Order: sequence, then structure tokens, then C-alpha cells
Amino acid sequence: MRLWSISPKYLDAKGLGGLWRESLLAQKVLAGATRGWKNHPQLLRFKNHPNPLSAIGFYLFKIYEEAKNRGYNYNISKINKQVNKTRLITVTDGQLNYEFKMLKERLTKRNLRKLKELLALEKQFLFPEPHPIFRVVEGGVELWETRYWKKATVLQIF
Repeated sequence: MRLWSISPKYLDAKGLGGLWRESLLAQKVLAGATRGWKNHPQLLRFKNHPNPLSAIGFYLFKIYEEAKNRGYNYNISKINKQVNKTRLITVTDGQLNYEFKMLKERLTKRNLRKLKELLALEKQFLFPEPHPIFRVVEGGVELWETRYWKKATVLQIF
């Protein structure tokens, strides 16, 4: 599961579609409608929000808006709690830079045109814009991210 902290505008079509599907899964998890993924570290930000379903609803709504701006036909009725504002969640500038680097690595394999576009944009900012639900604070890569990858690395050894 990858719930990007960076703005959905940076994602290519495949990435935006994947984000939509994974965010819908996150919505189900937060609503208690699944057995799996309950403890996925990327959900911590939403679980810690005063109203997790409003937060994921806002997150999904902004993905929907980006898709609509591109002429894609995402089904808005899949968003359980459609809200156009909510309390913001903090994200570090280090996390944004980490994710932007990760996205560029993925794009080298699937969409060189989008990669070139992002490389040109990158020269214009210190860190990429966040998804609108996030407020940027100074800091490194988020702990939930580093713990997850350390755990995954340990699991791969066995």
C-alpha cells in the first residue's frame, strides 16, 4: 500500500489509478470492513486523525479531482464520506523528498515522458507540494516509513 504524501498531480496515469485503488482499500480498512492491512504503517496518519473517515474521504476526493481534471472517469460514489475540508495532517519535508525520489525511480521504468516533466519541475522547488491533506513541517523521512522498510528488509533475509 502506498498512500502518497506528495500531490497527486505528480503521478502518471498508472500511479494515479494505483493511488485511487489503494486509497479505496485504506478507506475500507479504516471503516473496519476488511480483515487485512489493519496495521499497515501508512494508515497511522489517518488512524491518528480525529476523524479518520473524513480524512481518507478528503484524501480520496482530492485524487478524484485530479483524475477529473485529466479527463479520467473515477466513480465518486465510492468515497464513503465526501468532504471538501478537514483538519490537516503533518508530513515532513524529508518524507516528501523521499517519495518524490521514489516516484522518479518508478517512472524510469514506466513513463520517461512524465519523468522528464518532473525533472524540469524539480528545479523550481525545495520540496514537492504535498497532497492537500498534509501540512509540511521540517524533518527527515517519517518513522512509519523507515520502520516499515527496515522490517521488510529483515523479513527478506529469512
